[in-house]
Amino acid sequence: MSEEVWNKRTPEQVGKREHEVFEKTLLPYVDAAYNLARWLTRSEHDAEDIVQESFLRAMRSFGTFIPGRDARAWLLAIVRNCCRTWLKRKGFDKPLNELDESVPATELWSDPEAVVIDNMNSQLIRRAVEELPLEYREVLILRELEELSYKEIAQILEIPLGTVMSRLSRSRRELHGRLCNVIQEGRK
Repeated sequence: MSEEVWNKRTPEQVGKREHEVFEKTLLPYVDAAYNLARWLTRSEHDAEDIVQESFLRAMRSFGTFIPGRDARAWLLAIVRNCCRTWLKRKGFDKPLNELDESVPATELWSDPEAVVIDNMNSQLIRRAVEELPLEYREVLILRELEELSYKEIAQILEIPLGTVMSRLSRSRRELHGRLCNVIQEGRK
């Protein structure tokens, strides 16, 4: 389509084209959006509502999206903000759980696959992750399940790169400690 023809589109054509671009750009990440919302809210139903709200917000502000930018990171930042708003409305804006600082930093994930496969089931792991404080849970989910880079996580969470690494380290240590405690209790 020539630029002259492009600029003479009707409002319906403009809206339809923008909607098509929006769908092509963001719909591939609906599962990632749901996954993040589910882990942050701990509720399938609330996660569905938050994803819907996130897509509405994304659609309203899609004009600010810079082509070439990471669409998944942009969408997940919106999902995260919607989750934070939801948590504040529900009164969950304060940390739900404190970290167990007694877990030594040197005992980190010597062989996590063996520990998980040999001693845990997925429900136990899910519960342990859900019990992590929100700021540690979200960084763990974005890195381990969504496989985002540290830089992408820092962009989504709007925190420095060093804070991402620190939170990720602490969340792994806390998760490891919680799983080890369950294993030891199960052996008694």
